[in-house]
Amino acid sequence: MIKDTEVRLGHGSGGAMMKRLIDTLFLEEFADEAALPGDDAAVVPLGGERVAVSTDSFVVTPAFFPGGNIGRVAVCGTVNDVATSGARVAYLTCGFILEEGYPIDKLREIARTMAQTAAEAGVKIVTGDTKVVERGKADGVFINTAGVGLVPVNVDLSGAHCRPGDVVLVSGTIGDHGIAIVSQREGLAFSTTIQSDAAPLNHLIADVLAAAPNTRCFRDPTRGGVASTLNEFAEASGVDIVVREQDVPVRDEVRGACDMLGYDVFQVANEGKIIAVVPAGEAADALRAMRSNRYGADAAIIGEVTEPATPGSHTVRLQTPFGSTRILDMLVGEQLPRIC
Repeated sequence: MIKDTEVRLGHGSGGAMMKRLIDTLFLEEFADEAALPGDDAAVVPLGGERVAVSTDSFVVTPAFFPGGNIGRVAVCGTVNDVATSGARVAYLTCGFILEEGYPIDKLREIARTMAQTAAEAGVKIVTGDTKVVERGKADGVFINTAGVGLVPVNVDLSGAHCRPGDVVLVSGTIGDHGIAIVSQREGLAFSTTIQSDAAPLNHLIADVLAAAPNTRCFRDPTRGGVASTLNEFAEASGVDIVVREQDVPVRDEVRGACDMLGYDVFQVANEGKIIAVVPAGEAADALRAMRSNRYGADAAIIGEVTEPATPGSHTVRLQTPFGSTRILDMLVGEQLPRIC
């Protein structure tokens, strides 16, 4: 049950508080069979076809950061959410909420970046909306995007499809986006610039599906990071997941920043990475497909799905390089506000 009497920042964190808000408020009020699996896109029938639909809102601060800006994140985030269903992403919408006084040259740069990113993904931005609020009533610019795409016949992906013996892959280094945002916001200096990993991954996902047609699911580990994504899979499928820490790719500067700031890199946001769960017999092919894409050069196999240690339970465990094991839990509360 929701115990809070007001909305808190943690309700948008991508972790346990947000999941509780969705499960016990939004799904209770809006529940539809297509929304109940809790995947990043809903797959619904339309005119004899299956259509994947997703929407997302972006409130990044600062709006410009190393590796991109809010516009690139807005396009990549929705393209990736729709693509995780296996759909061929086709169209996007975009809505802008602008604060009075926001510089037109910055707005044009954001729009140009969105157009360039959509072209890279092979999708079209076809409709949108603009609202302007008084000074002090927003933080410069907020963007909402929605996306649609057709799901091919016989493609059925969901976080509820993981099975014991399956293999978990990640398409590259984790934590880059969250640390790029917080370092820019807090004015932290590192020996090398940490850049956001924001990227459209629909082509990479299609490549993996072609190589590993029995893939169980994909998800981009944005808010709440890898830890929250894997816990969502474990809960939806009623399984345990074991991750080997030494196999998870992390840039040295990101790891150092997390150590300095007290963050768990597994709970830090990503905007250009994908988690895939595939049958063991297709794992090598899936890994090759990831690594053949420019956004999957650092892809790795990081763990396995196992039977639950306790019937009816679901746990994600992290095996450390020192031989110990710890629970890898969902983000609880607020860690990195306003990162996407």
